Amino acid sequence: MTISRRKFLKQSAFTVAGGAFLTNRMMALSMPSKELKELTGVQLYSIRDEMKKDAMGTLKALAQMGYKHVEHANYVNRKFYGWSASEFKKILDDLGMTMPSGHTVMTSQHWDASRKDFTDAWKYTVEDAATCGQDFVISPWLEEGKRKTESDLKSFMEVFNKCGELCQKSGMKYGYHNHDFEFSQKLGDRTVFDIILSETDSKLVIQQLDIGNMINGGAKALDIMKKYPGRFESMHVKDEIAASGGHEKFESTILGKGIVPVKEVIDLGRKWGTKHFIIEQESYQGKTPLECVKEDLAIMKKWGY
Repeated sequence: MTISRRKFLKQSAFTVAGGAFLTNRMMALSMPSKELKELTGVQLYSIRDEMKKDAMGTLKALAQMGYKHVEHANYVNRKFYGWSASEFKKILDDLGMTMPSGHTVMTSQHWDASRKDFTDAWKYTVEDAATCGQDFVISPWLEEGKRKTESDLKSFMEVFNKCGELCQKSGMKYGYHNHDFEFSQKLGDRTVFDIILSETDSKLVIQQLDIGNMINGGAKALDIMKKYPGRFESMHVKDEIAASGGHEKFESTILGKGIVPVKEVIDLGRKWGTKHFIIEQESYQGKTPLECVKEDLAIMKKWGY
């Protein structure tokens, strides 16, 4: 994780889309969870500048590399990278690609405590994710105000479970993606991550384990997986090396080049039920982002993914 990623998430957490209530069709929709198939994809934040400059050209480049699945990190005013949900799905369909998951920060602003219901903006977030064919709606940040006390966090985990129920109506699951603070910050005698895992219903809320981010929080993926076997349906596949600058000790790098035993981690994940393996690289050590994700995919294929 880089500082720019942290700032990106904090800023995007307060971007709220407007709109009216969902259609009766969406509100009435009730579907069983999908049967997940194993897949390897890429988090589009890895090539964020390229997506900003030329999203269509970048997606075509990913498809030419052999990527079949992407995970978004840009949803603003009901648009993915400037396209509506249906438009973006068609673009991906035409390229032979799918978007099984996406990152959109859910905050307390999306929950109306007086009505005990989600805001229209969040309901539309879920609806648009379903239109795109996602399996998971993943929040990649936990606002600081909800992790000041154990009571605050436990209360917000109830909202996580309710979001899982909302997503379940359209055949999806809600998910949470870790950074580093979840492992370094304690509330009482438990880490934030331990509280999240104990207070969420695994049938409703999945965990997307970022096996690189946690290094800066003093945690190791294999230890966390062994503590919570079978809880990680999705994984951010990432390696880490000593950072060349910034405020964090480690930064991401090409898979297999750093200190994370990546293949051992993903093999254990596969054994214990992980289905989505999403490549993410945020620092590039002199290479271009597209060169990096191409090399990462080749390594994953070599490893049998």
